[in-house]
Amino acid sequence: MRRWLVRPALYTGPMSSEQPSIFSRIIAREIPADIVHETDTLIAFRDINPQAALHLLVVPKTEAYRTVVELATGDPALLAELVALAQQLADTHADGDFRLLFNTGAGANQTVFHVHAHVLAGGLTEGSLAH
Repeated sequence: MRRWLVRPALYTGPMSSEQPSIFSRIIAREIPADIVHETDTLIAFRDINPQAALHLLVVPKTEAYRTVVELATGDPALLAELVALAQQLADTHADGDFRLLFNTGAGANQTVFHVHAHVLAGGLTEGSLAH
């Protein structure tokens, strides 16, 4: 079986109002990805450059929020739904324990300015993502 993955770093700048984010293009099925779960409001798929045995991205299907701070302020219910899906994915694809990571801002290595969470599990140690 061929697995399609996406590398978020392909898009390296803030999105313009004319240009959809790479995640919006995945949601629209313009770019293939290994989708593991989808709801009316969220999509989850495998990261092309995994930093752990399990590395999934959970992405709201709206471009309205660039960062987790904007999402928490603008739609806390959607943020709660995202966190609940992260737990569900960790339960399904790992042992239930997971690290949930949001990069917020270019200085924190956010490369796609469409809010998304990294769900990481398996083989994580303290400082394992400190590079």
